[in-house]
Amino acid sequence: MRLSPEQLQRLGARARLRDLLFEACGVVALLVALLVLAALFLQLLLDGMPRLRPDFLLAYPSRFAEQAGILPAWVGSALLMLVAALAAVPVGVAAGVYLEEYAPRNRLSDLIEINVSNLAGVPSILYGLLALGLFVHRFGMGQSVLSAGLALALLILPIVIVTTREAIRAVPGEVREASYGLGASRWQTVWHHVLPYSGAGILTGVILGLSRAIGETAPLITLGALTFIAFLPPAPATAQPPFVNADWLAAPFTALPLQIFNWLSRPDPAFQANAAAAAVVLILMTLAMNGLAIWLRARARRRLSW
Repeated sequence: MRLSPEQLQRLGARARLRDLLFEACGVVALLVALLVLAALFLQLLLDGMPRLRPDFLLAYPSRFAEQAGILPAWVGSALLMLVAALAAVPVGVAAGVYLEEYAPRNRLSDLIEINVSNLAGVPSILYGLLALGLFVHRFGMGQSVLSAGLALALLILPIVIVTTREAIRAVPGEVREASYGLGASRWQTVWHHVLPYSGAGILTGVILGLSRAIGETAPLITLGALTFIAFLPPAPATAQPPFVNADWLAAPFTALPLQIFNWLSRPDPAFQANAAAAAVVLILMTLAMNGLAIWLRARARRRLSW
């Protein structure tokens, strides 16, 4: 059945109308989500604004709300993110490269791929239990920064692997073929061409994993993290040779989510304001990590464009 030009025009107009309606629904949904997030952040900011002062960031916790601070909490969160990144990123990227570029396509690799994807959705409390049995009891690391950082590394490792594979898969096959055609080996192709082209996507996956890890509480509670600590771990760097100090890895710790949970459990409204201020600091730390990743990604893209 042939359609007349008028009927074709009406069908085209209906299709364009449906596209506009779908686009409008998407924009409305996005605006609603952004408004809700902005309202929640604004409420936190208003509640915690009286406590957002330099002494709040540089003071230790106290039983008096007006004197309490979050110095050990945000330092502990920063150290945990350092350990998690150093442990998860090299292993995750290497695993993603192997699975995508080197692993043979057989049942074993398919099984590994399915299990890695499933691990990305495992509840965080299970990683805490795994770390408690493996790192604390089996390896004798104790309830330390190292064991907690490795627990968070296990948590984000599947995310890093999956996003690395997706980023590598997005690199055009012509890039590999051109490299092989010029006589490059597989490793030279991966190192000089595939990884630079997929670096932006890999960085996105890393920051998504770290953004999830910085707000986790369940694994830290399982590992016995302290909710009240009035001292800092030893400094990672020293002024004396060899200028590196590893004692901080074995130190007890706390983190911002634990400090927020501790203050929220108290009925005093002053501690509620402290919790709101600490939550604002946690959000700003997450935004700072995202900003760093965006800057690194933009820099990597500029280098490729040269």
